Amino acid sequence: MTEQSYTICLTEAVARNPEVRLAAPVSLELKPGEHVAIVGPNGAGKSLLVDLMTGKYPLLSGSVAYDFRPSVRQAVYENVRYLAFRDTYGSADANYYYQQRWNAHDQDEVPLVRELLGAYEDSEEVRRLFELFRLDVLMDKPVILLSSGELRKFQLAKALLGAPRILIMDNPFIGLDARARALLGDVLTRLSGLGTLQIVLVLSVERDIPSFITHVVPVAERRVGVKVSREAWLNEGAGVVEEAADGLSERILGLPYAHEAYDSDEVVRLNRVSIRYGDRTILQDLDWTVRRGERWALSGENGAGKSTLLSLVCADNPQSYACDIRLFGRKRGSGESIWDIKRHIGYVSPEMHRAYQKNLPAQDIVASGLHDSIGLYRRPAPGEVETCAWWMEVFGVGGLAARSFLHLSSGEQRLCLLARAFVKDPELLILDEPLHGLDTRNRRRVRAVIEAFCHRRGKTLVMVTHYEDELPPCIDHRLHLLRRR
Repeated sequence: MTEQSYTICLTEAVARNPEVRLAAPVSLELKPGEHVAIVGPNGAGKSLLVDLMTGKYPLLSGSVAYDFRPSVRQAVYENVRYLAFRDTYGSADANYYYQQRWNAHDQDEVPLVRELLGAYEDSEEVRRLFELFRLDVLMDKPVILLSSGELRKFQLAKALLGAPRILIMDNPFIGLDARARALLGDVLTRLSGLGTLQIVLVLSVERDIPSFITHVVPVAERRVGVKVSREAWLNEGAGVVEEAADGLSERILGLPYAHEAYDSDEVVRLNRVSIRYGDRTILQDLDWTVRRGERWALSGENGAGKSTLLSLVCADNPQSYACDIRLFGRKRGSGESIWDIKRHIGYVSPEMHRAYQKNLPAQDIVASGLHDSIGLYRRPAPGEVETCAWWMEVFGVGGLAARSFLHLSSGEQRLCLLARAFVKDPELLILDEPLHGLDTRNRRRVRAVIEAFCHRRGKTLVMVTHYEDELPPCIDHRLHLLRRR
């Protein structure tokens, strides 16, 4: 038997479809025993490289070859598991709609975690995996009710139960609290030492490169660089990070106000609010008041109820009508429409990103924020088009206005959704994990935009993140939710 020299081998590979083609032919080998991090900025072409490696698209020229020994299975689909960015939020199926997670009456046909995991061997390793990720408490939960962090644990467990030869994960640590990140790092480190499984991580932030990674493949401007050792990459400084654009804060602070704000000092007031799904209590007797001009950091481990709480504020959760909630000084359910509430709020969240499967130009996605729709159903006026273009420039995606949203990278999509949240100059910003999938440069840029915006008169912020360094300096209040067991 010949010695195995590679697991995956790309030789001058060029995709046939120009829309998914990198700027230069790709030659790259994944050798046995290597664990690789593919790194680069948003829109660089990292996912396109993975598509070449997995044979997703036919080739115009060049070749891709596989040698999955010692696996007796040789088909790519049997040996390669790829957890893409959208898998963080569950399968991106066409039947999912925004707000479905909060509508219990639409969950009857949604499968349970147990059903989707399928059959698996009851081994010590599997039991350890279930213990590390607390999967036992999720088994009888509808998948639609999982938080973004819980979904990541579920998707990873499902992939590992299939005993793949190669596991590819796109930004695996996003959406996970500190404990879960540490557990995931421990699990991946142990898996990397088993000798058969090879791990490929697609990363936007260099700080997420774990110690078990042996090599780094840089990707920039849709060109794949030379594979180097992890040590060499770190010693070279991992590239230069650009600072946010000059004058960004001044431009935002100088904006005219789009409309007169509400006149209430209280933006949000919850009085002994409880939320339950079946026999599980998510929030119990929660009192919380957010006043005009305050900037809140909302924290808590995965499944603690952060996104559920925000769904009440944004009028996306039907249980809000049964709760004692005041928004902008008015009691919820006292006659105001959902649109009366939403016109004051700029919002971005994992659920929103998951729901946006619209094959529209990126500028239309931004414009949909003017009228709080998922999709564009009302053409913007000329002045509104200029406003959309301005905010896209602020977030560094002005050149993507005419590109299809679905053809953008996940990071570019997130930047467009952030522009959508800001475009109507909202009085209340609700940002649920806004920096998901962004590279270091764009994280700094978005953080600077949030900081500048919140220094304008009467602006209020509620922001969720599992990373303390992602919070802007303006944060002056905190609410930490505890997960109910």
